[in-house]
Amino acid sequence: MLPKNSLLIAVDFDGTIVEDDYPRIGPAKIFAFDTLLELQRKGHRLILWTYRYGERLQEAVDFCQKNGLEFYAVNKSYPEEKFDGSISRKVNADVFIDDRNVGGLLGWGEIYQQLLKTEKPKEHKSKKGLFGFFKS
Repeated sequence: MLPKNSLLIAVDFDGTIVEDDYPRIGPAKIFAFDTLLELQRKGHRLILWTYRYGERLQEAVDFCQKNGLEFYAVNKSYPEEKFDGSISRKVNADVFIDDRNVGGLLGWGEIYQQLLKTEKPKEHKSKKGLFGFFKS
C-alpha cells in the first residue's frame, strides 16, 4: 500500500536524468539517481516520460536499470495502459520533472527539497500591528 501523501512523478530522461547528448546517452546528472531512488524509497511512483521510443527508449530504460532504477511505468500513466494513438500521450502525474521547464531544471538537491519538505511549519507569533490591532 502506498503512503497517503505519495506522488506520481513523471521524469524526463535526456537533459534531466542524464546530460543531453541525444541520440546517445550522456553521463548521469549529479545526484539524479540518488534523488530518484530516495523518492522511490519514500513510496513515490516514478514514470519515465521521454521523447525516446523503440530501441532508443529501451537503451534509456536499460541505463536506468543498470543504475538501480526501475520505473512504475514508461511513457504511460500506469503499467497496463495501452497506447493506441487515439488518446493523448501526455501522462497523468502529480509532478513533472523536465529540463525544459520554464526557468530550466533545478538541481536534483533542490528538486528533492521541494518534493519532500520535512521542516515543521514555523510557529507564528501574534504581534501588535498598525493602530494597535493584532496580527495573526
